[in-house]
Amino acid sequence: MAVDVPSREIAFRAESRGVSLTFSATWGLFSPKGIDAGTRLLLEHLDIQDGDTCLDLGCGYGAIGITLAKCAQTSTVYMVDKDFVAVDYARKNVAQNRLHNCHVLLSNGFSHLPNIQFDLIVSNLPANVGKELLQIFLADTRHYLKPKGRLYVVTISGLREFIKRNFMTVFGNYRKVKQRHTHTVAMAIQM
Repeated sequence: MAVDVPSREIAFRAESRGVSLTFSATWGLFSPKGIDAGTRLLLEHLDIQDGDTCLDLGCGYGAIGITLAKCAQTSTVYMVDKDFVAVDYARKNVAQNRLHNCHVLLSNGFSHLPNIQFDLIVSNLPANVGKELLQIFLADTRHYLKPKGRLYVVTISGLREFIKRNFMTVFGNYRKVKQRHTHTVAMAIQM
């Protein structure tokens, strides 16, 4: 009896913030068959302005960064991930969406970024990396935001209070942008 094996590469189309996008992904990457609910919630509720220098931190195959680049084509978007497979797919997705304002880099957090500051940093923070790594991420983020720069994150709602406490400690401010049953979008501003 033959076993039905799924394809190694997955292709899908998505509509995000009113733009049509095409993605390729593979098994082992986060949400390979479509943009997940948390990322969709984040993309629906973040503020991007033309000319922003943006960072998609932990970009995966590029859903956030590519959406930002497509919606604000005068912006420059950096996309980083520590997973080389994710970086390969993000680069492929940048090319197939015909974007010229994206830079995709292999980087463990901020470790391999050029010396640059951002107007906007966005991330779908994974819940399973541990609170210590999340605290390091937030502390590092502060050094990479311009004055009045914005940090938007989406997390599972169970981390909402942790994010609030840490945003208040690191940035001195916190705003719950949107909450649904499973996910919360939060924002902080670099003062």
